[in-house]
Amino acid sequence: MAGRSTGVKQRRAPRVLFIGINYAPEPTGIAPYTAGMAQALAMRGWHVGVITTHPHYPWWRVQDGFGGWKRVERQQSVDVTRVSHYVPHHHTMVERAVSELTFGLRADLAHWHHPDALVLISPAMIASRLAAVRAAMAGIPTVVWVQDIYTLGVRETGAISRRAEGIALLERGLARSADRVVVIHDRFRRVLREELSVTTPVDVVRNWSHVTTDGAGRDSALRRELGWKDDDVVVLHAGNIGAKQGLENVVLASREAERRGSRIKFVLLGDGNQRPVLEAMGGSSRLQFLDPLPDGRFERALASADILLVNELPGLTEMAVPSKLTTYFASGLPVIAAVDSSSITHDEVCAAGAGICIPAGDPDALVDAAEQLAADPAAAQAFGESARRFRDQHLDVDAAVSSFQATLTRAIASGRHAPVSALAGSLGRGLGSALRHASASAAAADRPLTGRHRHP
Repeated sequence: MAGRSTGVKQRRAPRVLFIGINYAPEPTGIAPYTAGMAQALAMRGWHVGVITTHPHYPWWRVQDGFGGWKRVERQQSVDVTRVSHYVPHHHTMVERAVSELTFGLRADLAHWHHPDALVLISPAMIASRLAAVRAAMAGIPTVVWVQDIYTLGVRETGAISRRAEGIALLERGLARSADRVVVIHDRFRRVLREELSVTTPVDVVRNWSHVTTDGAGRDSALRRELGWKDDDVVVLHAGNIGAKQGLENVVLASREAERRGSRIKFVLLGDGNQRPVLEAMGGSSRLQFLDPLPDGRFERALASADILLVNELPGLTEMAVPSKLTTYFASGLPVIAAVDSSSITHDEVCAAGAGICIPAGDPDALVDAAEQLAADPAAAQAFGESARRFRDQHLDVDAAVSSFQATLTRAIASGRHAPVSALAGSLGRGLGSALRHASASAAAADRPLTGRHRHP
């Protein structure tokens, strides 16, 4: 009968809010995954909001067309609020801490629109800890999505020469404050359990191949446009040019290639705080720097290379899973991994059968590996095909989104919240300790700390 209630209450779609420093249209690192997950959940019927900054990574400056105190957008059914924050210029721990703190304060003061669940992106631990306190006060279930483990990062990069207790306290406290934690690799879960003593439930959701070059093929015209000769064997490193990539190794390898009269040409495609340092080293005729390329053109360039390179600072083993691997594995090209033999990256490349692993920091071995692949096209093709199969079997976006959605649903249902007093106290101790150690480190050695990543 018209006008009469059926007594059946319509169930509204759940609301989830993501808070993180990086978001699309940033082309590399964490941003593509945060944006991809937010948009995929929106397509599945969730009401999705995002609080983030103006795009600034990996350039470390706000991009043209963005800026201002606050900007509200709607992108692919996702409500995106951008707030201004301090963009660090010198990348010391103090500047990075101030950057996170300014974003955290802006995010905490923003309108959250009463979400059913909150997703905090880590790194950006200081900002996330501030948001976790507000979430606890409001009774909002929280999921921490760990893309990098900072405690390992400061240890493995040597960015902090003294103790890293402040960082560990922040990271441990953030994970313990959550209802659930999501990590991108099984070894991350082990580190949280065994090294940081995290007892919060931890789910593994692998990052996926968000870029595809399937069917793109080698583009001879683009190669010529980029300055690559037909007989050049292009070894392409794509993504952030930061401290943890250890790309001095590539500069030295290019000199060795020049000395040998090799056809190998190393190309560093991307930007980052270490690019000026590498350019100042002088390089050689067998080295090229390319600025980040827009979507479409980037995929064509990737497919037009001969070999793809992931290079890491010697000693890096656990801190990050390079997001570039998900892109590389989609390319159908062989990979050279110049990494520590005990690293996650080494294990990933071996598990995928994607290419050759060589020791980190060995430029002669890098040139040897590139020449080996150039001399054996059949082996190079087999590596590329194996990598693509691994992508299809293990790095599927639908599986990742389904797993993440299940985590959110469990978090909302569980409602386990840390006491606000414990959160606030841990936050204060962690912030104070981290800033003290950061200040001491910056005074002793002005070395950069890079976060990820992560990606292409």
